[in-house]
Amino acid sequence: MSLWMTDVQPTELRDRQPDQDFDIIIRTAYKQVLGNAYLLECDRLETAESLFRNGDLTVRGFVRAIGQSELYRSLFFDNSSQYRFIEMNCKHFLGRAPLDQAEVSEHVQRYNNLGYEAEIDSYIDSDEYTNAFGENTVPCPRTESNQRTLLNIGFNRTYALYRGYASSDTTTNKAKLISDLAANKPTAIIFPKGRGGGTPGVNNKRFCIKATKASIGSLNRFSNQTYNVDYDQLNAKIKSLHRMGAKITSITEI
Repeated sequence: MSLWMTDVQPTELRDRQPDQDFDIIIRTAYKQVLGNAYLLECDRLETAESLFRNGDLTVRGFVRAIGQSELYRSLFFDNSSQYRFIEMNCKHFLGRAPLDQAEVSEHVQRYNNLGYEAEIDSYIDSDEYTNAFGENTVPCPRTESNQRTLLNIGFNRTYALYRGYASSDTTTNKAKLISDLAANKPTAIIFPKGRGGGTPGVNNKRFCIKATKASIGSLNRFSNQTYNVDYDQLNAKIKSLHRMGAKITSITEI
């Protein structure tokens, strides 16, 4: 069982060819930006899809069209708090959780001063989006295997938003990280529970933690480290690695 999505492969439009399966890119973009929400045929953005197929919209342009649509607004803005809206925007457009309270406050002020469209555009037009996804890659969860621009502080917070990756982001309209961000405290990893409220046999399980850490006296050299720990040692080891300045790249059951 993988606790972090180490095998996410970004979906990219490499070359426009007559036989290219644009449907895959379109479906992936809907799934990512709409947070696995069930999409009715009448909800599809037919004009934007057509422009994308014809080469008049890049992948980034199609992602923007979904984010600026009434459907996205109805799912993640109209019935959600501003904090939840910003959490989902970070997840859907940047593939990560908000990093701190300052980032959330910046987006709140932008929406209040400039409106909904400017708030959505601020993610898609950001240098971070450009560096991570460019014009022709669908946003996706930021992991060590596909991106190296995710700060260590965001690991647990991003995991908290992506836990239950196959579930829909529309199942709740409450912010998950508001308390941790406001108090500037780390977000604890909470492992999935079984139907009966507990995790069967969890105390007998062991986990492999992979991390990277800058070598002493060097800003550019990094060493790869692997730790195998029992379940009851897991959270303590994660906190220890964070204090050491290590960057966790994956946690996997062994």
